[in-house]
Amino acid sequence: MLHIVAVKQTFERALGATYPVGASQVVLFIPEFDRDGARIDQSYWIEEGLKVMGKLFRGATAFPPGRGVWRDDQHGGSLLEEQTVMVVSYADRKLLTAATLRSLRTFLHRFGRETRQGEVGVVIDSKYYGISRYDEIEI
Repeated sequence: MLHIVAVKQTFERALGATYPVGASQVVLFIPEFDRDGARIDQSYWIEEGLKVMGKLFRGATAFPPGRGVWRDDQHGGSLLEEQTVMVVSYADRKLLTAATLRSLRTFLHRFGRETRQGEVGVVIDSKYYGISRYDEIEI
C-alpha cells in the first residue's frame, strides 16, 4: 500500500498537478430523438449538459456521437436507434453533495420533460440510474 501512495504522490509531483484528482465519473447521455422518434435539438441539450456539469463539477467533455439503441418497454419493446452524445465529468467526490445532486436532478428531469424522453440516463461511479418519471417543478 505504501508503494501505491508513493506512486500517486510521484504522479502529482511529476505532472505538477494542483487540483484534486477526480475520482468519480459522472456521465449524461444526450440522444437525438424523443421517445416517438421525433428529432430534438441535440446541440442545445449538449451545451446545456456541458454548462451544468461544468458548473457542478469544474468541467465536462462531450464525446462525439456514438451509435446506440434504446428499448421502450412502455411502447411494446420497440427499439429506437439513434446517435447519442455522452457528456462526461471526473468529479472530486466531495462535490457529490445533496445540493449538487439536487441541481443535477433538476437538469435531468427538465431534459426528460422538455424532450419527451422515455428514460434519461446518468452514470455515477459506474452505476447507471434511469429516470422515467419526471418532476413537474424544480425541487
